[in-house]
Amino acid sequence: MAASTISEFHTAVGQFINYRIALEEQESERRLYLAVPLDIYKRFFKYPFIQTVIHHNQIPLIIYDVEKEAIAQWIN
Repeated sequence: MAASTISEFHTAVGQFINYRIALEEQESERRLYLAVPLDIYKRFFKYPFIQTVIHHNQIPLIIYDVEKEAIAQWIN
């Protein structure tokens, strides 16, 4: 795992958790997703630690294809 990638992941997870808490207070019916580029998902999200963090924090994902400018997968 590259140091910058893991650092960006930690920042994204922290922001996601903060936004989810804020959203629960204001608009509890909305669902928040973490958007991840397809190449990063394929390369980085395969690691067991990353999968554990996503599962433990119940973070739904939107995987998007940067080249096609389209959503590739929704993971709840």
